[in-house]
Amino acid sequence: MSPQRLSQDYPWVSSPVIVSAPMSGFAGPALAHAVFKAGGIGFLGGLPDIKALRTALQDVTELVTGNRLLQPETTLPIGLGVLLFAQKLDEVVALIAEFRPVAVWLFAAHESADFGRWTEAIRKASERTKIWIQFGSVTGAVNLAQSCKPDVLVLQGADAGGHGGEKGAGIISLIPETLYALQSLELDDMSIVAAGGIADGASVAAALALGADGVVMGTRFLVAEETVVHPAYQAAILETEDGGQTTTRAKLFDELAGPNIWPKDFDGRALIAQSYHDHIQGISIDEIRKSHAEAKQTPHLGFDQENRRAAIWAGTGVGFARKKAPASEIIAEVRQAARIALERAITVLG
Repeated sequence: MSPQRLSQDYPWVSSPVIVSAPMSGFAGPALAHAVFKAGGIGFLGGLPDIKALRTALQDVTELVTGNRLLQPETTLPIGLGVLLFAQKLDEVVALIAEFRPVAVWLFAAHESADFGRWTEAIRKASERTKIWIQFGSVTGAVNLAQSCKPDVLVLQGADAGGHGGEKGAGIISLIPETLYALQSLELDDMSIVAAGGIADGASVAAALALGADGVVMGTRFLVAEETVVHPAYQAAILETEDGGQTTTRAKLFDELAGPNIWPKDFDGRALIAQSYHDHIQGISIDEIRKSHAEAKQTPHLGFDQENRRAAIWAGTGVGFARKKAPASEIIAEVRQAARIALERAITVLG
């Protein structure tokens, strides 16, 4: 594909390129700025509250430039995540025109045609803003590459924490098969970024070997000092290991506070906790919601070990989130480990 494009479009990045996922409610100005300063690509999470989103853009602009207003003819070197099903196109596009983020990451549409509408509107509003689109299937990624011509395709594997397609594969097959399909159609003028279960240097190295030009980390950044996260939520992440056994994908997690508002083909991966155990035992959703609501009224918001009922989104790589640290330290550690893993692979090949 186009590994050079990432360094051309984001000239401050270091290799390997590490991206912080636009985790809604978690990825705020401090994290996006810290990742940018560490030579990565930092994204703000999408917020349905347009006033809160504007404030976040002002805050990160001030962190980057020292001013809450972006100077004319400049681009904000921070990305913005967008949840298509939950945000209004005209409101978000107006902010994009005002703040001109370097990239906009589109995710979770009710209909595939929505990606085209958003892409066209964003490009008209800010021609320097790059379009990133996240998808989790070969067919879907190819269709979006043809219809929207994004600058970056984010290929999300089934190991990812938080939300994704209900059906999916791990990146070990998703990335190479998608690359093969794109190349066979001569759709190779875009970058490929891998997401899902990537939380340490070896997994970064593996994603690069599979053909990715960069990687996304979400769960690992939940223990970054700059992330907006409740202490009990972060403690749960820090104490959890063996993510393939301690997390699961289910629609239940989006039913806890009320009817599920996510597109029908989506579910989410979170820690297995009491709400999920109740669900498996056949307890009614009304009873589960009642217990969940009571837990949310406590100081720990249902995240603590004694009464863990709220959704704690995390990927299968949660076992690598072992200590709280600045985002810059996490990135430096992962980059160094990735280089060691790649050097070992080359040695094994002889």
